[in-house]
Amino acid sequence: MPQLPAVSLVAVPGRRARALELAREVERRGFPSMWAPSLGGEQLSFCTSALGATTDLVVGTAIHPIYFRHAWDVAATAGYLHETSGGRFRLGLGVSHGPVHERLGLQTGKPLADTRTYVEGLRAAAGQSGELPPVILATLRDRMLELAVEVAEGAVWANGARSHMAAQLAGAAAGRPQGFTVANMVPTVIDDDREAAAAVCRKTLGGYVRLPNYRNYWKAAGYEEEMTAIEAALEAGDTDRIPALMHDRWLADVTLFGPAGAVRDGIEAWFAAGVDTPIVVPSSTTGGQLKALQELFDLYAR
Repeated sequence: MPQLPAVSLVAVPGRRARALELAREVERRGFPSMWAPSLGGEQLSFCTSALGATTDLVVGTAIHPIYFRHAWDVAATAGYLHETSGGRFRLGLGVSHGPVHERLGLQTGKPLADTRTYVEGLRAAAGQSGELPPVILATLRDRMLELAVEVAEGAVWANGARSHMAAQLAGAAAGRPQGFTVANMVPTVIDDDREAAAAVCRKTLGGYVRLPNYRNYWKAAGYEEEMTAIEAALEAGDTDRIPALMHDRWLADVTLFGPAGAVRDGIEAWFAAGVDTPIVVPSSTTGGQLKALQELFDLYAR
């Protein structure tokens, strides 16, 4: 029996009740955990409902942006969910991205310092909120991974490079406590038409390659030529060229796409790279989240 990955699930406005049905189906099919991204609205509310709708499924945020709610407020919710779920909740935290901050008019500081301060605020609130769940920090580069090892119980990448993961984890190996979660959100498209699947992954990552922090991470992971070319296209305003600059070598390292067998092998490769919680972020060439999830379910029903 293959080891199953975790699943990312969005509670889309207007279809939230259906999302809870899907959470139950994720559990019924044996997937170990479900993670709610910050897309689609209030994920802590979704986690509350998903935990109530399931009995064994681990449920987490990947990630809850730290600038959206005060640490004491989040600690109260997280402590409640940890206690009432019997320890099935995971609190994934991160800073989100510059465009989100600008759109919402948020005042932000240094990601490392602000994240440390936020976790300290959570810990300080535990006397009133009760025991906290495991805290998982959004991670890209080594310094944030080092902070996660120091102050949290896990780290979660989004669109991490599999080829770079072993080196990053080796650098943090000495300080990692037992049970430290290593997770990565992997955009995934299952389709026999490999090029069509790759095109969906390129669209998914189109916004990320516009972010300097992601480009810097991928440069450190060995993709300096690709990221430098994308930077040149952005500077020239030639954004139509960007998909062609998102080369297959890079795309295959940070996403999963293609026929079922190739995707299943890719998930196994993520486990082998030291990621104990690969989180499949499913998309489809022919439908929305429901179709993509069914394709994932079918992948492990064969």
